[in-house]
Amino acid sequence: MDTYTPTERTQVKRLPKRGVYDQAQVHAILDEGFICHVGFVADGQPYVIPTGYARSGDQIYLHGSPASRMLRAMGQGAPLCVTVTLVDGLVLARSAFHHSINYRSVVALGQARLVTDPEEKMTALGRITNHLAPGRWEEARLPSEKEVKSTTVVALALDEVSAKVRTGPPIDDEEDYALPVWAGVVPLWIEAGEPAPDARLLEGIPAIDRRRFTSRHT
Repeated sequence: MDTYTPTERTQVKRLPKRGVYDQAQVHAILDEGFICHVGFVADGQPYVIPTGYARSGDQIYLHGSPASRMLRAMGQGAPLCVTVTLVDGLVLARSAFHHSINYRSVVALGQARLVTDPEEKMTALGRITNHLAPGRWEEARLPSEKEVKSTTVVALALDEVSAKVRTGPPIDDEEDYALPVWAGVVPLWIEAGEPAPDARLLEGIPAIDRRRFTSRHT
């Protein structure tokens, strides 16, 4: 599958030209982001919770405490809306009305699957760890059996998915182009700072290379 088939729920209706259903572009957005927002309803109350995630093929893994309201709802098959948004720039127009944001976002709908297979669960935890900090799973102490049991992992298949993207300069009303007001795009991106060592770090351990944390960003 090279593209996701838009459904009534995922078809971009507001500014449809910004809709993206190409699988490669959707995956690229998911791979660059590392925080998603999960929308669900529990006991009649809507919630939207930010959390980490990782993509594995055509599904995403999420994890957390079994006591988490979000994970309990997922495990019980609650319908979910998972959103990832990347902000690329502030679009400053000549008029206040036409200010905007350059962004890339993905919305995935569906029901999560509780991951119970021990091997898949460890694989998922490794993917989530390395998505946050590339190569970290291979150098840190791996979770103990107790820690794994105290962690819930779920998988959401990327079946009902769409992306929405805005790029480019501001679009003003024709008569506003004559206004003496600066207009353009202010680029924004995430940049890793200089790593700050823990106070109890053993002597002789080299500093972690901050370039590891910018490899996902363009």
